[in-house]
Amino acid sequence: MTSPGSFGPLQFQLVLLRRMADHQPELVDDARRELGVSLAEMREANRRWQAMVRSPRGRGSLSRYRSVLGPPERVEQRKIGDLACEALLWPVPLWPDLRFEVMVANGSAVWNEWLVRAPGAAGPEPRTAEDLRPWSCTVDEVARAFPPARPLEGTAPTRFGLGFTLPDGRAAVAEFTWGLLQRWSAA
Repeated sequence: MTSPGSFGPLQFQLVLLRRMADHQPELVDDARRELGVSLAEMREANRRWQAMVRSPRGRGSLSRYRSVLGPPERVEQRKIGDLACEALLWPVPLWPDLRFEVMVANGSAVWNEWLVRAPGAAGPEPRTAEDLRPWSCTVDEVARAFPPARPLEGTAPTRFGLGFTLPDGRAAVAEFTWGLLQRWSAA
């Protein structure tokens, strides 16, 4: 791991993993070992992130991401309804085909932050329930595969739900953490 005072992309990946551990502890343990860090180091990275987020003297969300992740790999202009916004994308070495996306409106107001498929990367094309494996799909990929999907409130700030209907007619709910599929169940 890097020096104790630094907080960069590696530690940020540990923050992503910490919340995912609630649903997929085995996958998180494998990823943590791949990164060469201990459980204690993952917990410490999460503690430090939470301290940054909650600090009364802390940076705003966008400044915090820039200070931790560096300059974005890509910035895209997007329009969602009448809202003009920017999507800032950073690589996530643990998931080379994904990017961490921060959606910003009005220059600095962060209104969404999650993992998305990297531009140009071939994503999965789920067609059945069996295709919905943990960490295989992003929110957008599941929503496109099973229209009409409806967003559902998540159980924590970094969690997102999606209601949809499987091809066999069963209603289902998918749970995502930081935009990455964790699990699904028949509703």
